Amino acid sequence: MPPLKTSASDMVKNARARIEEIETSDLITMMDDPNVIIVDIRDIRERQRNGYIPGSFHAPRGMIEFWIDPESPYHKDIFAQEGKKYVFHCASGWRSALTVATLQDMGFEAAHLKEGFSTWEKQGGAVEQQDPSGKNLK
Repeated sequence: MPPLKTSASDMVKNARARIEEIETSDLITMMDDPNVIIVDIRDIRERQRNGYIPGSFHAPRGMIEFWIDPESPYHKDIFAQEGKKYVFHCASGWRSALTVATLQDMGFEAAHLKEGFSTWEKQGGAVEQQDPSGKNLK
């Protein structure tokens, strides 16, 4: 295989240079702000296995552009709210950095959780779990 023109690592680095990154500790303090919407783009199996941020909205990475676009038949109303701050996250911050850069190119303002879910619980962030049927466990 010939070498790639751009590595995934370089793409993430370039995305991070032009988007807003939020530290884990800062997002934890923003949890009670009704104007902050946390969007989890991890695979559903990651959420089931590792838990998720309470109140976060799950939007699979493969559908983000379509769910954001109001002209798409897949548009989700949650992304049409005025005055909200959208913070996207994945496991380590790579997928969410690329996602937010793409959304920014579309004209949708958002930020991402710099280190992803990987440091959330370690820094005192609450985590909810689901059983295999998808029901929340307390």
